[in-house]
Amino acid sequence: MKRITLTAVIEREGDGFVALCPELDIASQGGSKDEARRNLVEAVEGFLEAASPAEIKSRLGAERYVEDLEVSVA
Repeated sequence: MKRITLTAVIEREGDGFVALCPELDIASQGGSKDEARRNLVEAVEGFLEAASPAEIKSRLGAERYVEDLEVSVA
């Protein structure tokens, strides 16, 4: 089985957490950070099993950059 590495962005939202895979534009959630991550893995794997190769290629083909952003605060 082939494995690929993708990005997970996990943020607290209220009493839970939201997890996003920006490369595929897939999101999930959970009551804890770990649960949100596990649910995201499940959602991404489900997408990769069901999607056509063309759909996967079109989502993975976009250029994305994850960088720190430094701004001034008054």
